[in-house]
Amino acid sequence: MPSNFIPKMTPAIDFVAKDAKPPVFMTTQPPSLIPALHSAVPRVALLIETSNGYARELLHGVEEYIRSHSPWHIFLAERGRGDAPPDWLNAWDGDGIIARVENKKIAQVLSKAKQPVVDLSSYRFLKKVPSVMTDSKAIAELAATHFLNRGFTHFAFCGLARFPWSRQRGEHFKKALFEKKHYVHAYKPSSSNSEDSEKEIDVIAKWLLTLPKPVAIFACYDARGRQILDACHRVNISVPEEVAVLGVDNDELLCELCPQPLSSVDPNPRRSGWLAASLLDQIMQGQKIEPEVHIVKPAGISTRQSTDVLAVSDVNIVRALRYIRENACKGITVDDVVSESGIARRTMESRIKKLIGRSPHEEIMRVQFQRAQRLLLHTNLPVTVISERAGFENPEYFSVAFKRLSGMPPATFRRKRGEA
Repeated sequence: MPSNFIPKMTPAIDFVAKDAKPPVFMTTQPPSLIPALHSAVPRVALLIETSNGYARELLHGVEEYIRSHSPWHIFLAERGRGDAPPDWLNAWDGDGIIARVENKKIAQVLSKAKQPVVDLSSYRFLKKVPSVMTDSKAIAELAATHFLNRGFTHFAFCGLARFPWSRQRGEHFKKALFEKKHYVHAYKPSSSNSEDSEKEIDVIAKWLLTLPKPVAIFACYDARGRQILDACHRVNISVPEEVAVLGVDNDELLCELCPQPLSSVDPNPRRSGWLAASLLDQIMQGQKIEPEVHIVKPAGISTRQSTDVLAVSDVNIVRALRYIRENACKGITVDDVVSESGIARRTMESRIKKLIGRSPHEEIMRVQFQRAQRLLLHTNLPVTVISERAGFENPEYFSVAFKRLSGMPPATFRRKRGEA
C-alpha cells in the first residue's frame, strides 16, 4: 500500500485515510480490540505477508477495491510468508478474512473460523472456501512464446519443487515447448542446500555450464531468476547472449537490482487482490459464493535486459527484428526495415517468415498491438492517444486493425478485460 496507509510500529492507533472515498480504516491492534466507533463498518483481517513484492501487490488490489466500493475496517499486521497463525485469530469476532493460506497450521485455524474466508494461495488447503490463483498455464505459455519469438531453440526451467505453483509452471512450460518439438532442461535443486544459500547458487552455476548455448531459462519467480543471473556472473556466462532469463512476479525493485535487469511475467496480483476483496464483500453482504477456484490471467511481460536478445545467427535478420521491436511504435514501414537489414526485400521477408512464422508487416503489427493492449489495460489514456503511441497512422485505422486482431473495438477490450 502507499506509504500513507502503512501503520507505524508505534503505539497502536486507528488510521483513517482522509483522501479515500470511501475511507479505509486501518489499525495495528488486534481486530478483537477495534473500538465500537467503527462497528458499522465491516471488520476484515488481511493475513497476507508484507515481505515480498507479489504479496504487497495483492494488498494494493484489496485497497483499490475498498476505495471504489464500501468502506472496511482493515487489520493488517506485518507478516512473513508461511508465518504461524496469530494468537488473536481463534477468538476473533470480525466480519471476514482474506488470507494467503501457505501452511496447514493456519489452514486448521481458518477452517474453524466463523467468518467467511477467501484464500489467495495456490496450496488449496481450504477446499471449502473460494480461492483466487494466478494462471500458471497462461504464465508458462507466455514465457514459452516470449522465448520462441526471440528465436531460441534451447530451453530450461529452474524452479522450486516445494511450491505447487512452481511445479505447475514448469510442467506447462515443458508442455508448451514440447508441442513445438523442443526439449526443456530442468534444474534439480540440491536437497542439502538452503534454496537461498550461496552454495545453491554455485550448484546452479555448475548446471548452467552443462546447458547448450544460447539457452532461454524460465525461472519460477523473480528471486530464482536473480539467483540464475548471480550464477552466470560467477562463471562468466554472458547475459543475455548466452543465457536469457525470464522470471515471474515483475517485482520491479528486485528485477532492477539484478546484475542484469530481469525480464519478468506480470501475474496481475493487483487483479487477484481486487477479486478476492470482491468475493469477500459479496459473501459479507449475504450472497452465496461457491468454493471455487478463480483464475487470474497474467497482464503481460516486462522485458528488460536479461531477455533483450534474439537467438539468431543471421546478423541481418537480427538487425531487422531488433529494429522492428524497438521502432514499430514509431510508425515505421517495411521499407524502413529493409533499409536497416541491408539485404533485398524479398530475401529479408522470406528469412523472417521462415524464422518466426510472420511477415515483417505482421511483426510490426504484433508489436504495435501488444503496446496498445498494455496501454488500454494499464492506463486511462484516451484511445486517440493510445493509437498515436502505438504507432498507428490515425485512430480510425487503429480501431479497425485492433478489432480485426482482437475481435472487439479498443474501448470494448478495455472494459471487458478490466472487468475480467
